[in-house]
Amino acid sequence: MNFISILYGMFLLSTLVIYWSVEIPKLRLFTLVIASLFFYASLNVQYIPLLLALTFINFQLGREIGKNTSPGQHNLDWQISNEEWQFANMDWNRRRLKLLWLGISINVLLLLGFKYINGLLKFFFDTPLGTPDNPFKIITPLGISFFTFECIAYLVDVYRGAPASNQFLRFATYKLFFAKLISGPITRYHNLANQFNSLEFPSTNKVAEALWLIARGAVKKGILADHLGIFVDLCFGNLQRAGSNDLWLATLAYSLQLYLDFSGYVDIARGSALLFGLVLPENFDFPYFSTSIAEFWRRWHMTLGDWLRNYIYFPLGGSRQGLARTCWNLFIVMLIAGIWHGSVWGFIVWGIYHGLALVVHRLIDAMSDRYEKLEQFWQNPLGVVIAWLITQLMVFTSWIWFRLPNLQDSVWVFQHLWGHPADAQFYQKVYIEALNTSPYHLAWMMAILGVFMSLTYAFKGKLKLDISWPLKLVFVPLCFYAVWLFAPEGSLPYIYFDF
Repeated sequence: MNFISILYGMFLLSTLVIYWSVEIPKLRLFTLVIASLFFYASLNVQYIPLLLALTFINFQLGREIGKNTSPGQHNLDWQISNEEWQFANMDWNRRRLKLLWLGISINVLLLLGFKYINGLLKFFFDTPLGTPDNPFKIITPLGISFFTFECIAYLVDVYRGAPASNQFLRFATYKLFFAKLISGPITRYHNLANQFNSLEFPSTNKVAEALWLIARGAVKKGILADHLGIFVDLCFGNLQRAGSNDLWLATLAYSLQLYLDFSGYVDIARGSALLFGLVLPENFDFPYFSTSIAEFWRRWHMTLGDWLRNYIYFPLGGSRQGLARTCWNLFIVMLIAGIWHGSVWGFIVWGIYHGLALVVHRLIDAMSDRYEKLEQFWQNPLGVVIAWLITQLMVFTSWIWFRLPNLQDSVWVFQHLWGHPADAQFYQKVYIEALNTSPYHLAWMMAILGVFMSLTYAFKGKLKLDISWPLKLVFVPLCFYAVWLFAPEGSLPYIYFDF
């Protein structure tokens, strides 16, 4: 079931009618669980038992970890000595730590197993997967990365002192909620559970905001991202024929496609959740206007960045143990992020690239603290522009490994970014016959899109201005009508479904 489809609209509407027609909170949560299972069954029905089993296992582990840290019967605690109580408490905390590591291991091994098992099968059989010579090919469950990340965050939060869930229905609703199940945003249990306690029918303003988010996300994904994706697929699918200008254009197009595709999905997810009286966290904050790679990661896929900081970077020591250790921790975090995205070497190189960029930024930042003139340079308008150009050049070129994780393909692109002419038939086949345009028109359209994003950033990001809810309601049907008219036939799948 695609978010941008009439089927999803009917599913969402029917679920909302049932959800708000019942007044008992437990029945509402039960409605969400059943609807979420139905939604997932339309995509990956064979993995529903696995999701339910994982949900139950993490729920039980959370309950065990979250039990009161004081051992024994609390009404008899006064009868034991302070020394005996301390020893018993240490034993119990060790048990909690073992349970935490058990939960983390189950989730991590399951994630890595699905991510890397096909690569291992291909290595041992030395033949392509899904062929008569090598019939074994495991299809990774959709959303398994986000699912396991949320489970790990929940277990760690409970170990750190947050209350564990004692109601499986509430925990299952949190874990299986269809709006965020496949591609996030990564949401913490206690954030959503607190909202379950005060479910109220959304006000007119919130309904307008929800519909606007869904309509805006549909335009981002259905029109902008998918049209850009067609060109990207044509260009990167014919690497040997594309010229340097075409490769640069495709790199820019993919950077915009990735952002519009993922942020469009999150907009629809957040809008859908808001109609149920639930607020999901934002995931993007104009990341392509960042002036440093550290700022970029505070604005891009913010819930993943928050997860990496809280559950990897800080436990490693964060920035509390000197500059060298800080740089090492940053590098390790991004290496893990690359490994998380997939088993192909390109993702690992992408993580290393971002890790090194964060290290360089931290070193320059440390130098700026020591040399006042250097700090003043980065703060003046020329320095800000240079910092923005360097940051975005690094980010945009890093997406080449993301789009072409096979190192042979990505290395070929980097080697031919300058001075490589296109094949004589490339222009005719791609621009004229397939797209009915020219590279100049395509470049101008992306430039106009960039200007529109800049204006949006200036008004909303800087001036904190937003259009009123009545105007949003006017734009909603216009957006849906535009998607119906201009979206390409056979919409492209969401990019982050693969992760």
